[in-house]
Amino acid sequence: MKVLIDTNIILDVLCNRSGFAGDAKKVFKLCEVNKADGYISALSIPNIVYIMRKELDAQKTADILKKLSIIFTIADLKGSDVIKATKIGFNDYEDALQSICASRIKADYIITRNIKDFNKSKVMAIKPSEFLERI
Repeated sequence: MKVLIDTNIILDVLCNRSGFAGDAKKVFKLCEVNKADGYISALSIPNIVYIMRKELDAQKTADILKKLSIIFTIADLKGSDVIKATKIGFNDYEDALQSICASRIKADYIITRNIKDFNKSKVMAIKPSEFLERI
């Protein structure tokens, strides 16, 4: 099963966000042991670095990115994705890009906490807990 992991789910794990990290960590583990084929959009990488820049030095950031690249395949962001995302009617452009990326890689699901933000997505968005029930 191929899944695209939304940026917020990655940050839930990296920041150990209370109430969210538990199921997200289980999804990470399934991807790590190849029970799920996990992808993250290249868009997520600069967002993660930007959000965590005050908490991590350059070496820790590099270590995290290396670990993420071991667990997940990083799906490139294409020029055509940027244009397509403007045309699909999402309120949030970043979510539109994630949706376009998920569609292009033929993901079965987008794993996110923000299901409603992906209601126009061609790829079904589900919460980590829902994914754990389905696998």
